[in-house]
Amino acid sequence: MTWRPRKMVNLVRISFILFTSVLLTACGLSWFEKDTYVALPSELVEFSPEFEPSIVWSTDTGSGTDDDYSQLGAWVQGDAVITVGYQGDVSSYVAMSGKKLWSVDLDVFVTTGAGGGNGLILIGTREGQVIALDELDGTVKWTKQLTSEVLSPAKSAHGVVVARTADGRLSGLSVEDGTQLWSYQRAVPLLSLRGASEAVIAGETVISGYANGKLAALSLADGVVIWETSVAVPRGRTELDRLVDIDSAPVVVGDIVYVVAFNGRLAAISLDSGRVLWHRELSSRSGLDVDAGYSVYVSDDSDYLWSLQDGTGDALWRQTQLLRRRITAPVIVGDSIIVGDFDGYVHWISREDGRFVARKRIADEAIRSKPVVKDDLVFVTASDGTLTAFRIN
Repeated sequence: MTWRPRKMVNLVRISFILFTSVLLTACGLSWFEKDTYVALPSELVEFSPEFEPSIVWSTDTGSGTDDDYSQLGAWVQGDAVITVGYQGDVSSYVAMSGKKLWSVDLDVFVTTGAGGGNGLILIGTREGQVIALDELDGTVKWTKQLTSEVLSPAKSAHGVVVARTADGRLSGLSVEDGTQLWSYQRAVPLLSLRGASEAVIAGETVISGYANGKLAALSLADGVVIWETSVAVPRGRTELDRLVDIDSAPVVVGDIVYVVAFNGRLAAISLDSGRVLWHRELSSRSGLDVDAGYSVYVSDDSDYLWSLQDGTGDALWRQTQLLRRRITAPVIVGDSIIVGDFDGYVHWISREDGRFVARKRIADEAIRSKPVVKDDLVFVTASDGTLTAFRIN
């Protein structure tokens, strides 16, 4: 059987006020007009497992959420893994054993996972606050009010905290007390996807994607723009057609930034200059992972998982049997790729040819956040608050 790459079409949940004719559900049937239905997710295929995934530990963090947009993924810092729930309950666990170190209830609403750095654990809130906790005991060090909802994890390095907000602003704050050092803002289009690209710190540079399809690199110290590059250009007659958000986190490997946009393309970009090294047409809001010099792995908006040749973007293989299962961004774990899905399953897929090699269900609810790798463990968080640590080897 042969296949030909094509532009992927995705249904986007948008405001009932703006577009009453569009309705998207996580699964099951819905309709735009009478007798017009949204297709169901694919059923899981049978295969012969090549190994049994090894669970090192698993715990109910009590931090689940029913919000389809929330991605409350775990954050690994030092020897600890941090979780946060949608009502602001934050917990720290020993990464290797799952032993709880501390927990604190901030009594705030959040829609994104924890971040951190510089000895702090950083929590962004729905009301636009960044709350800095001491990584050792969870004590609140400072709180800073920003301009709008914090939609992606805040990060800190070299004495600067960076936080993205829903109004298209990237703010640089002092790690000492949260004083604002600088800010950079791009206009948000009238219609955009729910979410914001997670800022990535690479040395003295901070990189972030925006809802207008642009990727920007700024000086971490003072917010001065180093370069700005278009990853996707809005096209089409309607606002829906012109959505080109970069919602997933860029991946930096060496001196190359890898990024993918919705309704746009996958691109490899020079970290120093912003020059596009190579690209291919692809649409994704989930994200990617990279084995530099070999393959780039991407979960697209049809929930196909791609392996693409680094350097050219040529397709090596495509796994199509997770269609519409709302898979997470992929993560490389040994000889496999791991993705989670809307039904609580974790899938191990061979990096060699895209075949299924193992599967494990860890929860009855969705897995929305990209799994996190630390040493020889990979941490997977489900929306019901289940946190599971698998051994990679």
